[in-house]
Amino acid sequence: MTDQLGVTLAGLGLEPELIAELEQTGRLMRVGEDVPLISPGMRAMALPLVIEGTLRIMREDAEGNEIFLYYLEGGDACAMSISCCLGTQISQFKAVAETDTVLWMVPMNLVDEWMGKYRSFRKFVIDSYQQRFDELMQTVDSIAFMNMDERLMRYLLDKKQSSGSYVIHKTHEQIAQELNTSRVVVSRLLKKLEREEKVELFRNRVEVM
Repeated sequence: MTDQLGVTLAGLGLEPELIAELEQTGRLMRVGEDVPLISPGMRAMALPLVIEGTLRIMREDAEGNEIFLYYLEGGDACAMSISCCLGTQISQFKAVAETDTVLWMVPMNLVDEWMGKYRSFRKFVIDSYQQRFDELMQTVDSIAFMNMDERLMRYLLDKKQSSGSYVIHKTHEQIAQELNTSRVVVSRLLKKLEREEKVELFRNRVEVM
């Protein structure tokens, strides 16, 4: 895992001195599939850097309704965690392991110091914010301007890209929860997409054509 961590950090274009500090001060964390890492109301104490697997970032309301925002994959950091740390705020989002996920947890008290000390880390944080902002805008656009069948197809394509697989192991109920709609609507639209030969439906899984 040390080798994998080194490859991930080197791929981010960080200075050797910063990589050494990250390796010395961070800790390995494994999160099982569908296990929450961050929940609303928590205060982030460490910055999760994805080494292997995928995190699903969700927004949850007071009634427990959720809506999918974006995925974090290998080499990604959670910009929302950084924001909570630097602003001393509690979390307003939920991060769940989409698959068995390996993380490198970096102490939050060092993030501010490294942003001033290392140009590469400052660029990494800014780029992370920009990428997450762009993904959030895509989510807002899909909710505001897309029909539900278009939102569903975009969700399936995002999931395919994040997992690297055409096979999506999700029930209709799980997809409906992440899109904040009903299972009946999702089932009807998946049948429509199947007739259009865009997907194939199986028990507890969808295959993108």
